[in-house]
Amino acid sequence: MHKKWIIGGVAVLVVAGAMPWAVGYVTEKQWRQASLEVNSAQPFVQLETDDYRRGFLGAELNGSLILINPETGESYKVSYHGSVSHGVTGSLMSFEPVDGWTPAGADWFPEELPALTLETRLWGHATMDFRIPVTRIDSTESGESLATTGGLIRVDISDLGNHVQALVDWPEIKVNRPDRELRVAGLHMHQDMEYLTGDIWTGKGSVEVASAVIGADEMPPLTLQGFSVVSTSEARDDGQRLDLRITGNLESLSFEQDSYGPHHMVFALDNLEVASWNDLSEGLSDLQAQALSGDAMTTAGIEQQIAAMNKVSNAARNLAAAGFSIGFPEVSLATPEGEVTGDMVITHPELTTDEKAGMLMVMQRLTGKMSLSMPAALAENYPDVRIQVAPLIKEGLMVQEGDRLEMKASMKDMQVDVNGVVMPLPPIF
Repeated sequence: MHKKWIIGGVAVLVVAGAMPWAVGYVTEKQWRQASLEVNSAQPFVQLETDDYRRGFLGAELNGSLILINPETGESYKVSYHGSVSHGVTGSLMSFEPVDGWTPAGADWFPEELPALTLETRLWGHATMDFRIPVTRIDSTESGESLATTGGLIRVDISDLGNHVQALVDWPEIKVNRPDRELRVAGLHMHQDMEYLTGDIWTGKGSVEVASAVIGADEMPPLTLQGFSVVSTSEARDDGQRLDLRITGNLESLSFEQDSYGPHHMVFALDNLEVASWNDLSEGLSDLQAQALSGDAMTTAGIEQQIAAMNKVSNAARNLAAAGFSIGFPEVSLATPEGEVTGDMVITHPELTTDEKAGMLMVMQRLTGKMSLSMPAALAENYPDVRIQVAPLIKEGLMVQEGDRLEMKASMKDMQVDVNGVVMPLPPIF
């Protein structure tokens, strides 16, 4: 019996001793696969691995991170070096730029250097941490400066890449230019996403800013307090339909001695057919990728652009035929003279097979409603507002009811009725 325990113990030690090598093998495979997926998912960031030297307890790798400007196609390349340590259940990877975190002679990080790490597990879990310490960057040429108290960026990936959580936490950021200044306090971002299909993810995300101050020469500062944006996307009907909602809030907006708030706005996109929405997203991505490619004006490039445009057109048609609604169901803005409120929703009914076959344009079946209400004193006391609303009042598109200006509109059969004034819509799409 004692001999069996010894043999079992030796076997456990052998397995435990061999695990770092197995973990290292899996880590390299995971790294190369993740690089391929990052590069194929979007055209803006490309990750290259020049060499990966794997040992028993660790590894060394070198490569490049290429950032591509989506407007010009210009690229910026950063060479990196990585060190990997292998454990029993996972690996810890540490990265740093080959040329260092700062240019020669610069002292951007007076207390400590940034730390970029990636922790991986055999079962497909990974956590990336990017810790930025106290930072001070000054440009003697432009007179611009950037100062921060330090921050954290964290991305947590689980369920073999199907679940992603992202976090950004930055207590304070200050940007100075010779003629203006921006101060942001309490920046917090959080995203929790679940993969659905194609390019579509569902989940919840938020951006919060405790305060932001914008200053300019010879002008009082503009202060925003309690800004937040929360977005939610939820799949239903066994993943066949998708609802999206974005809610924005601002507690107060201050200028000189005056402060106004709160402000509230909601954007909603409901009952989207997932398959058509994914086709539309892929088609738009293809168009963007073609615009950035070097062969955009070649015969092959033009053919690919035409194919992408056809894909976008067909996807939009199918999306409309499946039925959807889009709009701003809630809008509320505080002004010196009172509250401005409004809403707007546009819908398209779900069509039968025969109705879809006879569908010439998306606009034919669109219906919608819109309302806008504002204090009349806002137009009376502020010339810039008065210039905008005066033509509407003259044409009867906005009418005064008591102490408020009102606009009510509806859309049907390619016509818009605004306070009784009917206008035809041009056949655009």
